[in-house]
Amino acid sequence: MAQATAEKNCALRSLEVCVLHVAQDEAGIITAPLHMKQESWLWVAPVGVAVGYGIDRDADAMRALGTDPKREKDFKRVSDFGGIYGPLASVGVGYLVGSVRHDDRLRETAVLASEAMADAAILNTGLGYAINRQTPGQGDGTGRFWPHGTRTWPDGQSMPSDHSVLVWSFARVVTSQYGGIATKTLVYSLATTVSASRVIARQHFPSDVVLGSALGYAIGGYVVQRRGSDNAWSRVSIAPVATPNGRGLELSYNFMH
Repeated sequence: MAQATAEKNCALRSLEVCVLHVAQDEAGIITAPLHMKQESWLWVAPVGVAVGYGIDRDADAMRALGTDPKREKDFKRVSDFGGIYGPLASVGVGYLVGSVRHDDRLRETAVLASEAMADAAILNTGLGYAINRQTPGQGDGTGRFWPHGTRTWPDGQSMPSDHSVLVWSFARVVTSQYGGIATKTLVYSLATTVSASRVIARQHFPSDVVLGSALGYAIGGYVVQRRGSDNAWSRVSIAPVATPNGRGLELSYNFMH
């Protein structure tokens, strides 16, 4: 009965806990703007400015890029493998290897990354339908928002970029767990390549990938902070204890964690 009140961890044998974590995190992410601290605006404001400027210049950027079906097909393939298949395969392999080798950090990284990508996918889907922006290949190619009002909704889910939000949430988790220069260089290079490839493949506008990248990075950080073993709550434990007056509960905090 040790630590009977402790929360179970997300794992293959306790998928209901994974679902609960994603639901809790999604609620926290959606309501986060209501609880933002002043220092958070130091990076939110520049992102907002960059996205706004990007929207104004998106059509010009895509015209300057031009069209090339072969190039677009190649870069779409790059973004698919780097932004979806690669991270998903890494999560699966990481969890399996971590379990076999009893590497708790590797296994935890795989779990956190999968939760972050699930959170990112859910949020991005909702935002895509709410923003309702046409992709470069739709309409007149200028990325119109709600081009026909509600009559033809949904018209497009160009903003935010789905691949960008997924790969950047994955990258943030991995680099938070393994902070070496080589790891950061490799993972963030992958994320940057995927985001750039979505534009070159004419699947998204530049502002779409900027917003998607920022959201993914923020979601990954949120999940690590809330669920990672190094957060403050992981240092708290509750366990039953026998006392002269009967049984009770002992609350402890590990300052050396």
